[in-house]
Amino acid sequence: MTYSTPYTAFPNRFKHDLREGRRLIGCWSSLANPITTEILGLAGFDWLLLDGEHSPNDLNSFILQLMALKDSVSAPMVRPQSNDPVQMKRLLDAGFYNFLIPFVESAEDAMQAIAATRYPPRGIRGVSVAMRSNRFGTVKDYQSIIDDNIVVTVQIESRKAVDNIERICDVDGVDAVFIGPSDLAAGYGHLGNPSHPEVQQAMERIIASAKAAGMPIGILAPNEADARRYMDMGVTMVAVGSDQGAFRAATQALRDKYSQS
Repeated sequence: MTYSTPYTAFPNRFKHDLREGRRLIGCWSSLANPITTEILGLAGFDWLLLDGEHSPNDLNSFILQLMALKDSVSAPMVRPQSNDPVQMKRLLDAGFYNFLIPFVESAEDAMQAIAATRYPPRGIRGVSVAMRSNRFGTVKDYQSIIDDNIVVTVQIESRKAVDNIERICDVDGVDAVFIGPSDLAAGYGHLGNPSHPEVQQAMERIIASAKAAGMPIGILAPNEADARRYMDMGVTMVAVGSDQGAFRAATQALRDKYSQS
């Protein structure tokens, strides 16, 4: 199923699609530029990850990119720098509804992320009555409906996280788990080699545990063979590349056409 209408957060179509087990193909947005993000938004990806952990984004650049995606079918997802409630509060107020929380290693870490995205008494989110997320006070009953329209995906990227995966999957409010292959490889002592058998075994455990809990699974897999293999294993939320990688490959290919001229 491919949507032809812009993404909507009320109700959150992306959250519904995750729960239904739809295959959701995404792309990393790392260039921190509203024009490149706007171009990505024309491609028809199910979701786009706006990265704050390994990209030079700040709150202002995030807002400009959200504006650029206003008419896109792609659901914007944000990865903050860390599992920090204050950061997340500002991103929520700016208009993000879908979160990828990096380096979640325990059930307690996951519960902290959930609490940061919910208003009291369910959480600790601070209250502002007129911000971008509720269209500056114009969304009727925003504070009573927003909690149920937030997506929290937790990133599993360490040995400790794998050891705790069953408890993490049991945390109420976690919508999906997301495998971070590069950091996972580093955590197992195989920096730069996520294909190492020990790392692949860890991934298989994550996938098996998430499946047993009825939890959707995501991964970043820019190599097509890897992406298709993970999908065959039951991963439904797959980022298949990045704007940075696509731009780098396309510019190099363009230059190489004339390398013998």
